[in-house]
Amino acid sequence: MNLSVRDADVAELMDDPDCDPRRLAATLRRFDTVNRLISGWGAAYRSQLRPYLASLGAPARILDIGSGGGDLVLRLASLAARDGFDVRWVGVDPDPRAIAVARERTTSGVEFQCADAAALAAAGERFDVVVSNHVLHHLSAGELAVFAEQSLALSEGIVVHSDIRRSRLAYGLYTIGVTPFAPGTFLRTDGLRSIRRSYRVDELALALGDGWRVEAAAPYRVLAVGRADG
Repeated sequence: MNLSVRDADVAELMDDPDCDPRRLAATLRRFDTVNRLISGWGAAYRSQLRPYLASLGAPARILDIGSGGGDLVLRLASLAARDGFDVRWVGVDPDPRAIAVARERTTSGVEFQCADAAALAAAGERFDVVVSNHVLHHLSAGELAVFAEQSLALSEGIVVHSDIRRSRLAYGLYTIGVTPFAPGTFLRTDGLRSIRRSYRVDELALALGDGWRVEAAAPYRVLAVGRADG
């Protein structure tokens, strides 16, 4: 497997509107476990979100773009509540199949909407913080620039995008590690395709341009942080 070059042409099975709905739902539900193991959001919350929420000293609204089955929103909501922050959470995804799964576990202070960043920006929505997980690798360099601009337009504070960082070691370890969770889902095939599609730090920094800080985060992760005020 050649991972020296990003494979922008490989497609993920769960992005197919005609994919098996049962396997798709199982994949979205199982992301809760897999993302806890590999996404690095515990560290991102401690380094980025918690300090910013503490600095606000007021209730906040946080948006998760491309929220899928809602596991990131629910995890971050739990962390923020544990720290005593008053936060309203909104997860948006343009795929109604994902929103249906997310709404199965909606809790107080959390809502999920079938929408995308462009629709929210057009409606004039604003949030204190905007986040995304595993969205960037789906986008071409051109789409990424638009998405970055939209996410900044939706935020009055910080924007934090987290994604996979492409590497041969990540590919090998995921191949082995995902095996217990993969039956009945798209996790193995799509996860490996996601790694092939993902950006390295220098590639993502070049695609995003000025105004973004891009860094290697948790193992095999890349974190892009921007501020609405520049």
